[in-house]
Amino acid sequence: MNEQQRIRRERLRWHCRRALLELDIVFQRFWAQVGDELDDATAATLERLLEMEDHDLWELVSGRSATDDPEIKGLVERLRGLGATVGRN
Repeated sequence: MNEQQRIRRERLRWHCRRALLELDIVFQRFWAQVGDELDDATAATLERLLEMEDHDLWELVSGRSATDDPEIKGLVERLRGLGATVGRN
């Protein structure tokens, strides 16, 4: 990994810190899974996803809303799999 990729990854990791605990947990699990292996395509999709407000993002991740964007949809499905028990009784 070159320096530019490392900086991008660290910036993304920082932006994954959210106000909603449920999202923090999902993103912590995401980073534990991908580690240093975050590819450029996933990073670009993650950047777009992180532009969303927390409540809108949680609506997607929790399955209460959907998106027609195939890249966002794929990443959200991956996040759902990691956070399957978050926020459920």
